[in-house]
Amino acid sequence: MKPFPRAEISRQALQDNLVRLREIAPNSKVMAVVKANGYGHGLLNVAQCVDNADGFGLARLEEALQLREGGVKAKLLLLEGCFRQTDLPLLVEHQIDTVVHHESQLEMLENSTLSAPITVWLKVDSGMHRLGFGLEQFDDVYQRLIDCPNVKKPVHLMTHFACADEPDNNLTQQQMDAFTQLISDLPGDRTLANSAGTLFWPQSQCDWIRPGIALYGVSPVFGDKGTHHGLQPAMELVSNLIAVREHKAGQSVGYGAHWTADKDTKLGVVAIGYGDGYPRNAPEGTPVWLNGRRVPIVGRVSMDMLTVDLGAEATDQVGDLVQLWGQALAVEEVAEHIGTIAYELVTKLTPRVVVDLQE
Repeated sequence: MKPFPRAEISRQALQDNLVRLREIAPNSKVMAVVKANGYGHGLLNVAQCVDNADGFGLARLEEALQLREGGVKAKLLLLEGCFRQTDLPLLVEHQIDTVVHHESQLEMLENSTLSAPITVWLKVDSGMHRLGFGLEQFDDVYQRLIDCPNVKKPVHLMTHFACADEPDNNLTQQQMDAFTQLISDLPGDRTLANSAGTLFWPQSQCDWIRPGIALYGVSPVFGDKGTHHGLQPAMELVSNLIAVREHKAGQSVGYGAHWTADKDTKLGVVAIGYGDGYPRNAPEGTPVWLNGRRVPIVGRVSMDMLTVDLGAEATDQVGDLVQLWGQALAVEEVAEHIGTIAYELVTKLTPRVVVDLQE
């Protein structure tokens, strides 16, 4: 028997999703975002599966170095930039691009002596108000980068959307207008579109798109699914039944006696819990997929186990496979039941969950 719980990752789904994203944005290069351990799918796994992506976006230098050590030769971009001046030579050595979004990062570049210049993406704050230089700062910062010998020319340009996952929110159009007006006459590549921009704001696709969650077959928009866009879920989170129990009406189950049966039934115990990253706050009724049907979680999720109501006539057996999300049960739907977003579910799996790459 394979170890459980495990996240089964479909190589074919990842590759097909990349093809589909290229169809959606045919005039753009693809910066596949693989931060947070490839959104829980395995950093090197994903990069090797979609090795024909034009580049990879990462949050940390350590992630980029792991890809280089794993033989990945494509363009790498640090989306949060570099945090320590002593790391700049590593960017040169390993040919890693960096975002500059803060004065401290600009000063590091200006005050370093490097063996070769670094490719820089200047981040503009067009309305997200999290990272990036304000519109009023742009001209000065851009000129300083042009004047800096440690910066390869041309300087590339980017921004990030605040509300692209709300297709009716006009802030995205305002951000696009502000960014385009600011940089319209400048050389260099541009990137605006994250997953939501790519799928819902085609006018934002530009030179590069930066799909994160969409690469893994998941929609960034509440109430939507990746399959609506021709994408396929790349992860199936599965475990096994480790017990099947007769359960009488009036009996409770789990910590706090939180749920009590209103009729005789059978309960199944599944070997997964919050110690594996499955949310403790999953409410009663959150579905799992077992033997071709949905069955609801009952009682509280504990560290290593959760309990499901199988029904009085159930014939399920110890060892039967349980899918927490995947092809049969969309992670977007599970997230809605729990009151969170699919991003959180796939990225918060703990090291106890075996990541198993499937052909």
